[in-house]
This record gives sequence, structure tokens and C-alpha cells, in this order.
Amino acid sequence: MQESQSHNSYKKAQDFFPGGVNSPVRAFRNVNSTPFFIESAEGSQLTDLDGNKYIDYVLSWGPMALGHAHPEVKEAVIESLNRGWTYGAPCEGEIKLAEKVRSLIPSMEMMRFVSSGTEAAMGAIRLARGVTNRDIIVKCDGGYHGHSDGLLVSAGSGLATFGTSSSAGVPEQFAKTTLVIPMNDSPALEKVLQTYPDRIAAFILEPVAGNVGVIPPNQGYLEKCKQLCHQYGALIIFDEVMCGFRASLNGAQGLYNIIPDITVLGKVIGGGFPVGAYGASKELMKHIAPDGPIYQAGTLSGNPTAMAAGLKTLEVLEREGHSQAMKNTDILLDGIKEILNQKSLPHCLQRVGTMFSLFLCEGPVENYQDSSKTDGKVFAQFHRGLLENGVFFAPSPFEASFMSSAHSDQDLAQTLNAINAAINIIA
Repeated sequence: MQESQSHNSYKKAQDFFPGGVNSPVRAFRNVNSTPFFIESAEGSQLTDLDGNKYIDYVLSWGPMALGHAHPEVKEAVIESLNRGWTYGAPCEGEIKLAEKVRSLIPSMEMMRFVSSGTEAAMGAIRLARGVTNRDIIVKCDGGYHGHSDGLLVSAGSGLATFGTSSSAGVPEQFAKTTLVIPMNDSPALEKVLQTYPDRIAAFILEPVAGNVGVIPPNQGYLEKCKQLCHQYGALIIFDEVMCGFRASLNGAQGLYNIIPDITVLGKVIGGGFPVGAYGASKELMKHIAPDGPIYQAGTLSGNPTAMAAGLKTLEVLEREGHSQAMKNTDILLDGIKEILNQKSLPHCLQRVGTMFSLFLCEGPVENYQDSSKTDGKVFAQFHRGLLENGVFFAPSPFEASFMSSAHSDQDLAQTLNAINAAINIIA
């Protein structure tokens, strides 16, 4: 039997890249499979090297809220490229995108553009430490804020403990600058603040978790966290890399009406190009170099092509709103519920805005410990069943899925048929 072009490309890739990929989840090892290689993407669909088409609910891990290769974004990118694609000097596109971001996320009075969500989270944490003159950061177990050393940590043996390194190459001394607590557990936050009242610089969290599946905040949780942080002189950082402009057009902070001290953004503000940003009040951001003593820099920060793509993406989102993507999400999730209600398979379906997750475990899912009860072997079967029917969900049981305005009624119907077929295999 002739091997597929994707399989051949994957074998070649393993000679060049660890695991054959440039980001671990792409290796499909969480679903005991091998990846397909993309030839092109347009609208709601991906096409692989063998011509197979997949309805895409990964959407480059979130930023393609308008679908792939949106014509207005494409035109803006081409116009930008015709003027050159990196300057190493300021351009007006930075100002235009900043104006748009601030109009939608008013808490970001001033911001700094960077090239990734990881960089943005690093900058936000350095800012928090610099202005508070404190060293400890608190995060939620399972919360992902990029691959910087101090944040690649997992929980210790207790509910609120110093982290332990979750990656080789991360010194335990770095991990011990981070405290790990469960999400949706404000008493755990209060405990660590009481224990280290003069050392905690900030609590960083995804206000809507996405990297352990979609987990919304319990009622009153975000308000209580902010109140506790300020009571003990710490800052609260919202990492909205995934939920920014997806929980709502104004992010999770707009949806829940909670204003953080510092906001981290990424993905969508570049229209799918490599970009991130962190921002806060002018009072806080004036501490960043060259105005202040907290250093951060980047040669490609404010890249003109990324600025153009991000600006056009946000302009279209603002003009059209989330109505179509929200409607699509309603239709899909109602259909999934109808299918699953007829099965005996344990499941929990959770959604915020145009983000959603199907957990193959009993719900509700309120934190990483709940999410980790998902049966990985069952999910792997489910994922393969979807791929065989032309539907692409994230190749991990712990990742969010995303909807776009480009998904059609036909896409949704095909997806529901694929889910029904995949569930029948494992139920």
C-alpha cells in the first residue's frame, strides 16, 4: 500500500525536528497517531498534502476567528508586504493597532507589542515584579502562560504549594519562584497570600481557561481574586491569549466586567501572524524601558505585516460582531448535546463565547484535576474517528476548540455526522 504524502513528509521531518514537529502537540502523540501536513487553508477548511479536506476547529489554536485566508485580511497583508515586511524602526501600523486594541480592551491604556504570547506573559510578569519589588508569582495548576522557565511548573503535593519543574532544563530554583493553586479556588489564593504577604508580586491566570479545555470562572471567583490580590499588595494578570476577543469582543474582562491590573494578549491581534502584547494603565507601563527601569525588547516587535493583519482582523470582528460565530457555536453544541444524550458515554460540554470543549468525563469541570479525569484512550479513538470523517479537533483532550464565522451550515451538519459516527465507535 502506497504511503501518504503526509506520512512521507513526517518521516523526513523527524530527521530535522525533535519528534518531527516544531511544537509538541502537533506530533499527535496524545492521540496515538501521526500528523497530517497542511498544503493550504481557506475559510473553515484545511487541505493536506494528499488532498484530504478537514473542517477545522483548531483554527491555529484560536486566532482565525474569521476563518483562514479571509479576503480582507489577505488584502491588508499583501498591501503591507508591498511596502516591505520588517523595518527595525517604528511604523504607523503599530499606533493604529494599539488604538483598536485599546478601544476594545480599555484597561490596556498603554501596551507593548511583542512576537508571541510567551513573550507577552514574560513581559507582564517582569513588570509585576518590577513595580512591586516582589519575587513570587502565583498561577493555576494546568494554566499555560508560555514556555518560560518560571512558568513551566506543576503543582506540588498540596493544594497551594511551590511549583515543581514540569520540564527538564528548568532549574528547581526557578520553579520555586512560582506558587501553584487550583483554578476556581479563592481560599487557596488567600492561603498563599497570607503565607507570603510581602513576597507575591502577582497572580496570573486565564480568566477562561483554554489549555486544559474550556473552564469558565465560577460566579464571583474573578472578583474575589482581584480583591484578595489588592488586599495583599499583589497585582492580578489576565492572560487572554486564548480568550481575548473570543469570550467576547471585549475579552473575558469585558464579559465578566472585571478589570485586571495587567492584560496579556496574543494570536488574534496578529490575525494569525506571530504577535503578542501586554498592557496596563499608563502609570504601570511607564516603568517599561525606555521610560523606566524594567527592560524588555524585541527586534520584530510591532512587525508591520502582523500589525496590518491584526488591525484588519479586529476591524472585521468589530464590524460584523460575533453573531455568526456565536450562532454556529449554538447550533453545533445543541447538536452534540442531542447526540450525547442518547449515549451512555460520560461527557461534559463547556463553552464560553466561541470557545468550547467536549470533556469525555463526568462534569462539571472546574479545574485541572477535574479535566485530567478525561479518558485519554477513549479520546484518541474519538479523535481518529473525527479525522476519518473529515473533522479536525485538537489532537489532545486538554485543548479548547474554536468556532469561526466562516463555518457553514453544511460544515456543521458534516461535523455532527462525524461526531455521531465517532461516538458510535467508542460508546
